[in-house]
Amino acid sequence: MDPSSVSRSVASTEAALGLRIFRRSTRSLTITEEGETYLSRVVPLLDEFEHAREVARQSGATPAGTLRVTASVAFAHECVVPLLGEFRRRYPEVSVELLPTDAMMDITANAIDLAIRLAPAPKGDLISTRLIDTPYVVCASPEYLATHGPLEDPRDLSERDCLRFALPEFRTRWRFRRGEGEPFDVPVSGRLVIANALSLRRAVLDGLGPVLLANWLVARQIESGALVNLFPDYESTATEFDTAAWLLYPSRSYLPRKVRVMIDFLRQRIGRPAI
Repeated sequence: MDPSSVSRSVASTEAALGLRIFRRSTRSLTITEEGETYLSRVVPLLDEFEHAREVARQSGATPAGTLRVTASVAFAHECVVPLLGEFRRRYPEVSVELLPTDAMMDITANAIDLAIRLAPAPKGDLISTRLIDTPYVVCASPEYLATHGPLEDPRDLSERDCLRFALPEFRTRWRFRRGEGEPFDVPVSGRLVIANALSLRRAVLDGLGPVLLANWLVARQIESGALVNLFPDYESTATEFDTAAWLLYPSRSYLPRKVRVMIDFLRQRIGRPAI
């Protein structure tokens, strides 16, 4: 806008309100306390106006545009990629950019529309919704058990060469709880530490030792008999027992339809009781 037009608009608004919005000098321009109060009340109204306009504009419209989604490498590979064909058939006007990474990407700085995070309840300014619970299991291959013998109790793990995930909380101890009993820690050690969950699954399938992995990563292998859930009567974790996959998106009043349909699709196709 032309500076003179801005000046006239500000002067007109101040005259209508009967107060000063800005403090002016030849070198600076700062907002007044009254201006801050006015701004804090007006911004939500402008957001709602924009929301109403978008709802009216997109009413009945086909979801379209580019949708940027990020997830951990393993979750993207195992749970998201197999569904992309179906999503594309449902919403052919939506282009998907999937960014698998185990780094904690800044959603705003990287223009991410939707993030899938594996963790206890997330904190911060983002809107979050639980996609699916992610309990953990300790498992091993039948070949490993045949060679090294069975494990009767979680405490037996302290005597085994375990496969460990390369995160601080996974390296030294795993936690267990049976029913309503008190949780207890089991020290773990092992000569193989891997920074990727898919590689850890490959290692346990190859009989290299017991491992603690999320159930969504090994449920099919346990069901098929390729892996054995060593302690089915226990809950297990490395952090907290209540962990989940969370859908996170920027905290804003208007959610684009392309994001909404992806959220609904993932909740429909993935958000089912864990095996």
